[in-house]
Amino acid sequence: MASRSEQPLDSTLTTERASAARQVITPELRRWIIEQAQAGYEAPVVLQSMRDAGWNEDVAADALEVTLQDHLNELAVQQGQPAAVPVPEPLLDESPAQVDCGDRSVSVLLAIAQPRIVVFGNLLSPDECDALIADAEPRLARSLTVATKTGGEEINADRTSDGMFFQRGQTPLIQRIEERIARLLNWPIENGEGLQVLHYRPGAEYKPHYDYFDPAEPGTPSIVKRGGQRVGTLVMYLNTPKKGGGTTFPDVHVEVAPQRGNAVFFSYERPHPSTKTLHGGAPVIAGDKWIATKWLREREFK
Repeated sequence: MASRSEQPLDSTLTTERASAARQVITPELRRWIIEQAQAGYEAPVVLQSMRDAGWNEDVAADALEVTLQDHLNELAVQQGQPAAVPVPEPLLDESPAQVDCGDRSVSVLLAIAQPRIVVFGNLLSPDECDALIADAEPRLARSLTVATKTGGEEINADRTSDGMFFQRGQTPLIQRIEERIARLLNWPIENGEGLQVLHYRPGAEYKPHYDYFDPAEPGTPSIVKRGGQRVGTLVMYLNTPKKGGGTTFPDVHVEVAPQRGNAVFFSYERPHPSTKTLHGGAPVIAGDKWIATKWLREREFK
């Protein structure tokens, strides 16, 4: 993972740190940082200038990042894009190899800043994977997608899997996993939708799509009443298919291999293609694929 000085914008500030940074950003500092960016100076150069002027490196880096993010957000809104909102974010500031999730230590295998993608290892134990499959299998039905034109659900030819939803906290196993996810992603349990388990047989796939709800669709206002927009997705792999079944991100040419117990997380600060979070489930070539998906909302999901 690149260090802070190597990333002009990493979109990983916690809400608390961003708030603290805004307290030290004067109008003069904000104007100076934007002028440097508009003049073509890279973030590490601007950061060095701030250090030379006596700024603490961490404070300067946070102030620089917040200023540039706010400026880019203002430009995006002026261009007609939705405003950015806070998103779930694992605490990876110091590039840890492991994240303490309370009852389990989870490995960090890959972290990409833009789009924000993090691949975790060992999020679920083999026993937990098997138990989720066993609990879900009797209740599987053809997977539905949200119908943003109406606010309901519908069968979608792009999604050829079977699935089911657990209610939030429905079983001790579900509750334990949800508590682990909340700690891992620094996001409240109540802001998550119920865990969905999906089964893909050979040839099944989910063609590239976005998980946020399109603001232009007529059914979106009724959908977001339940907890706001989706702002993050965590896909957990419950088994390892023999061939195929990876999670693809076509805009950035990334494919995450499905390995039992691992997971891929991605967030999207605005419901817009600029987030580069177009993703899909590649066709299963041999064997079956089982995953569990947790979608995260802006607010409490009711």
